[in-house]
Amino acid sequence: MPSGRADDAIVRIRGVSRSFGSVRTLDGIDLTLFEGRCAALLGPNGAGKTTLLRILTGLLAPSSGTVGFQGLAPGADPRSLIGYLPQIPAFYGWMSGSEFLRYAGELCGLPGREAAKRSGELLERVGLGAAAGKRRISGYSGGMKQRLGLAQALIHRPKLLVLDEPVSALDPVGRREVMELLREWKREMTILFSTHVLHDAEELCDDVVILQHGRVLVSGAVGEIRGVHRKPVITLEVEDNGPARKRLAEWLSRLSHPAIASAELQPGEAAVKLQVLDAEEARNHVMQQLLAMPLPITKLEIGHASLEDIFLKAVHAS
Repeated sequence: MPSGRADDAIVRIRGVSRSFGSVRTLDGIDLTLFEGRCAALLGPNGAGKTTLLRILTGLLAPSSGTVGFQGLAPGADPRSLIGYLPQIPAFYGWMSGSEFLRYAGELCGLPGREAAKRSGELLERVGLGAAAGKRRISGYSGGMKQRLGLAQALIHRPKLLVLDEPVSALDPVGRREVMELLREWKREMTILFSTHVLHDAEELCDDVVILQHGRVLVSGAVGEIRGVHRKPVITLEVEDNGPARKRLAEWLSRLSHPAIASAELQPGEAAVKLQVLDAEEARNHVMQQLLAMPLPITKLEIGHASLEDIFLKAVHAS
């Protein structure tokens, strides 16, 4: 990952591979995380994201390669530097949220009084509050447990926050609130999180890493990646009904022009996305074709390739 200066690197992952029997889950991963930046780890199911996070946090040893942390001698325990929230966090249901956070803080070496103070601060910060903190965790919803897990990951003020699908259990309101918290926290620490929601990564992150089959396909600053892969796109949407979709498909089958590199119907939508080489020429041709075969258009937009477009292109090409 090219962003940042070498002396700002908080973690250097070099040549990391991991096999489970004959199955190679990670294959020669090279990756650098820099201080004060937020990075998204992207990839389809089975790409190796969770395995990489578990190796980074010390929960799993690599079959080969090294993970080095800023200021630590090789082989030193990095856990005091890391806050970690797994995809499915585990709790003691008989504890209250406040008790669990104090317990987690003391396990991390905080004195009892400081652990209690810190737990109260974090309960408020993640949107649980004192009342919810007194309830047993067994009565928490999935979203409340996810918030408690975030608080647990932050209890010891880590330098690196590692999150595996941090908003997967949250409703839209909760997801937005957690994204705002991550926006605040990235000013205080380095964040690495895996996600399937590419819009979140594009909105929040400074850097992205795309994995496929245990290898890094794309890595770098979001702006740099957009610059390299920046291509004009025309999006056309019609009324979402059967006849309109059918006519859109017929129209698309006849569409052909040197300025149009590719065209595809969007799965489950009454829309088509055109990757174009020359936006002006492609737009003029599309408008002429629409006059010849009128469609109930609800949207016609010219933009550029999104992070989702880049992700799909990289994954399908590998």
